[in-house]
Amino acid sequence: MKTDNKPKGDERQRVGKQLSFALYGATSRMIRSHRPLLEPLGLTFPQFLVMVTLYEKIPRTVGEIGAELGMDNGTLTPLLKRLVSAGLVTRKRDAEDDRRVLINLTVKGEAMREDILSIPAKVESACTLSNKELADLRDTLNNLGLPPNLQPGNKLTQ
Repeated sequence: MKTDNKPKGDERQRVGKQLSFALYGATSRMIRSHRPLLEPLGLTFPQFLVMVTLYEKIPRTVGEIGAELGMDNGTLTPLLKRLVSAGLVTRKRDAEDDRRVLINLTVKGEAMREDILSIPAKVESACTLSNKELADLRDTLNNLGLPPNLQPGNKLTQ
């Protein structure tokens, strides 16, 4: 029996040629590159992302954090509870609207600011891309999957 080793069909269908595979691999590599920097701080990558959003503005609602990070409440709530247990953030019902939960930094969480905010530059310096290439890649990825009318630069969004 003769076997044909040539790929069948469209070359883009091969796993190594698919955009989703490349994005998945790149995501895994980026998360792994953060791990040695986060482990001494006792943080996971998703916890790191939450802390970075809190350094931009506090207090924040759970909904605001979820919207910014693209995380649903089912993912975010246990993550926030672990950050509370670690003594890095507080969770408190909003006095004006008890449906909202406000997340704030503790003194311990604030004390980690410099260490946490130094991580992106360390990871980016390990990349082989220039600052412009990194910015272009980031912008491309941020627009990936957005309908054309929601992409920056489109006349409909301005």
